[in-house]
Amino acid sequence: MADVISLQRRQRRQRKREGDTLCRAGRHKWEVVSDSRFDVKQGRLVTVRRCRRCGRERAEAR
Repeated sequence: MADVISLQRRQRRQRKREGDTLCRAGRHKWEVVSDSRFDVKQGRLVTVRRCRRCGRERAEAR
């Protein structure tokens, strides 16, 4: 019997399925973490969003 060799092609497909390559290209899938948070210094509501795939967070002032 022949030995099984792992191919890099398979690993690339797995990364694409996980969405890792999408986030690296800047195509995050943002979800709202907290509905209302108040920034005292600016006097505005702040919405915190987290990427579902990679976990990166960003905040938006309204």
